[in-house]
Amino acid sequence: MSIDVVDLHDFYRTPLGGVARDLLSHKLAQRWPVMKGLNLLGLGYPLPYLEPWLRPQQAGAERIVAAMPEKQGVIHWPSHSRSATTLVRTGHLPFADYSFDRILLIHSIEMEDSPQDMLDEVWRVLSPGGSLIAIVPNRRGLWARFDTTPFGYGNPYSRSQLTQLLRQSMFSCIFWSESLFVPPLPRRMMIKSAPLWEKIGDSLSLPFAGVHLVEATKLLHRPILVR
Repeated sequence: MSIDVVDLHDFYRTPLGGVARDLLSHKLAQRWPVMKGLNLLGLGYPLPYLEPWLRPQQAGAERIVAAMPEKQGVIHWPSHSRSATTLVRTGHLPFADYSFDRILLIHSIEMEDSPQDMLDEVWRVLSPGGSLIAIVPNRRGLWARFDTTPFGYGNPYSRSQLTQLLRQSMFSCIFWSESLFVPPLPRRMMIKSAPLWEKIGDSLSLPFAGVHLVEATKLLHRPILVR
């Protein structure tokens, strides 16, 4: 089951959506602190997470494109300039080979009926030496069990399932992390304590995080069996 772009937009305007955006943006900034001179693609619904990289004079990206699946819908973004969004078929991305140095996948893999086809296209448009970050609901986490948030839609993954999917698409995982340890309840106490939940969950490696965050690079040569 997919979710409409309007529902995604509305979620990130709520206090709980703001918490998710802030916690995940912090993790992304740690992995990709400098994007100057790089081309960035966001696939799925990446808009809340692309804003920090819009300013080239502050280590922002050279070019940013937000690609949204046709079954989800698309909205204008950013609001203050010409639109950088496009509606796509995820199995046939309208970009040339090696077009992007960084690719962010969020509200994406778990929504796909054929995630392998989408990842094959991601591999094609990612430049050699480039990397992707995928943020995917954790099968063991609470966020995947509540359809009051976008992370409760689609097919959640375990760490081993996500690793296997990426390997089948010729990606090598180089970094793993988890986020959204706070229960997805829109209560003031939960929202205010979210940073504390995150700190405790990270330090103890608790298994019930809401999402996996994995960074991977593309393998340039297909492995073959040596007899």
